[in-house]
Amino acid sequence: MTEGPGLRERKKIQTRRRLLFEATKLFTERGFEQVSVAEIAEAADVSKMTVFNYFDSKEDLVFAPMEEHIGDVAEVVRNRAPGESAVAGVRRHFLAAIENRDPSVGVSDSPVALGLLQLIQQTPTLHIRAHAFFGLSLNQLTEVLVEEGEEPTIARIAASQLIGTRNALITENHRRLLAGEPIEEIAADAVVIAGRGFDLLEKGLGDFATRV
Repeated sequence: MTEGPGLRERKKIQTRRRLLFEATKLFTERGFEQVSVAEIAEAADVSKMTVFNYFDSKEDLVFAPMEEHIGDVAEVVRNRAPGESAVAGVRRHFLAAIENRDPSVGVSDSPVALGLLQLIQQTPTLHIRAHAFFGLSLNQLTEVLVEEGEEPTIARIAASQLIGTRNALITENHRRLLAGEPIEEIAADAVVIAGRGFDLLEKGLGDFATRV
């Protein structure tokens, strides 16, 4: 039987979660630029130094949950089953995330997830950093494909299509969330449009959008 984390580790996890919760609450109430690290520390009942023990900057209090998912696609492709293509693996993972209402694919309307999304959209500096995650995910997936023996340029082309498709689907989910649409409708439609998107990847663009 595997033992869970000890008391010290559990306290660290609780402190980290409390900091993220209080920071998100303050940011969404007053705006990112209007909240100081000292105010976040006070709200979480810790010292300012404690905040920086857990997070390198104020921006990290917004992006820490998102950064945990930067390597998701690369990890899925690296660990896919024998006989499973990269596209099939990414499709499987994406559809499972929709089913689980995972915030990482834009199908969670929890107050924290929605608050962070609104905050990023409304704050230019945060929006720029969020966009940079695309490049990091792309680089990681490219490295995995190169490790498997693919030529670097082809690996990057394939990775761009996989990451681009996934990001386009997430962007649409975010758009609908911010518009206030019901999460169940968003999730149901997301499954359908994801199917079409990944079908295009599996079959190639071919005759898609042929002008008549």
